[in-house]
Amino acid sequence: MIATIRLQSEDFDAGVESAKLTQGRSDIGAVVTFTGICRDHEGGRGVNAMTLEHYPGMAEEEIARHVADAQVRWPLLGVTVIHRYGRMLPGDNIVLVATASSHRDAAFEAASYLMDYLKTRAPFWKLEERSDGQDWVVAKDADDTAAARWVRSDKDAAE
Repeated sequence: MIATIRLQSEDFDAGVESAKLTQGRSDIGAVVTFTGICRDHEGGRGVNAMTLEHYPGMAEEEIARHVADAQVRWPLLGVTVIHRYGRMLPGDNIVLVATASSHRDAAFEAASYLMDYLKTRAPFWKLEERSDGQDWVVAKDADDTAAARWVRSDKDAAE
């Protein structure tokens, strides 16, 4: 499986990244892409910008660990995870997850799993800037609930 993991301040092109996954391949039957974009509001409050910080080295290792786990869970042929850091404005790309497999179910499930992980467990911190001040974003219960569906019991992990 080909895996690409990048943390960068620069923007990305989801179409170009998706094409890289399938270039020269005839065994891939599905590519699922998710692009997270900076919104201009959160919880009914206007957002002027968002700054993302990460723990260099650790963030890449943690993402790689979850990409490897996704490969064990689903028959993946390729994965790309790109997460930006730095200051972003509403409309800017934040994150890309692209998964490739022979069949769509595996590609969809793996992309969902990786996004749930990135949203709840990856070592990133978000600072929202608003006209009335700024605040660090706190974890949402709904995101934790979504991620909990992927937790396997010790018996499941051994199989």
